[in-house]
Amino acid sequence: MKKLTVEVARKPGTEDLPLPAYQSEHASGMDLVAAVDAPLAIAPGARALVPTGLFVAVPPGYEAQVRARSGLAIKSGLCVLNGPGTVDADYRGEVGVILANLGAEGFTVERGMRIAQM
Repeated sequence: MKKLTVEVARKPGTEDLPLPAYQSEHASGMDLVAAVDAPLAIAPGARALVPTGLFVAVPPGYEAQVRARSGLAIKSGLCVLNGPGTVDADYRGEVGVILANLGAEGFTVERGMRIAQM
């Protein structure tokens, strides 16, 4: 099987944040973290585009999918609004995650918080 390589670059000022990583041996998705400069409040029923500080070069013929983290969904009602979100092979902008708060209480996204998986 041919090994797939995806180039990843960081936005300046996000070097303190971890790169996407698998959290267990059999995980299929790598966690993405929030690259917010200050806490970001998402009110019930609201949505927000959360930056990751990452730029990815997906090879032609492939896509990257951004999905909700089940723990955030069940505990807080937070979901990826266009889930799964798609990062196309020709997209070179910063990867952002559109989070929607379907819960009854506000939710605050903190810098470095695991917000989605790719």
